[in-house]
Amino acid sequence: MINWVLRGAVLLWAVFFVIVGMRGLFDPLSYTETFGILVEGTATNTIRADLSAFFLVAAGAAALGALVPGWLRALLVPAALYGTALAGRLFGAASGDPVNSGIVQAMIVEALSVALMVGSWWVLSRPAIGWNTDGASDPEGTSVH
Repeated sequence: MINWVLRGAVLLWAVFFVIVGMRGLFDPLSYTETFGILVEGTATNTIRADLSAFFLVAAGAAALGALVPGWLRALLVPAALYGTALAGRLFGAASGDPVNSGIVQAMIVEALSVALMVGSWWVLSRPAIGWNTDGASDPEGTSVH
């Protein structure tokens, strides 16, 4: 049961970030509303391409990891992306970059995303525990149903 809950949570996470990525791809100014990033001039192309790629690749890898048997390691791709983003934000804050409530919120989302992806990978990659015919737990998962 927990496997289905985790897979569902990862898929909902992926859907959310596909929406963010697609919205930014077609309307880069949406990143101004969402993240407070100024999008103007030639920066528009970079913001459109780089941020949309970040969100779409992370969401795609998460969906693959949740849906395709044997592809659980794909969950580590968004964990690495969001973990690197979080590390960059922490480095920036320690270096004196201005930090506002939007930056703190982004750091929380990044930390929760890493926890969800790494936690899901960890739980889903463990062998299932089976049950004996008498209803007792079989930690080896060797019982045949």
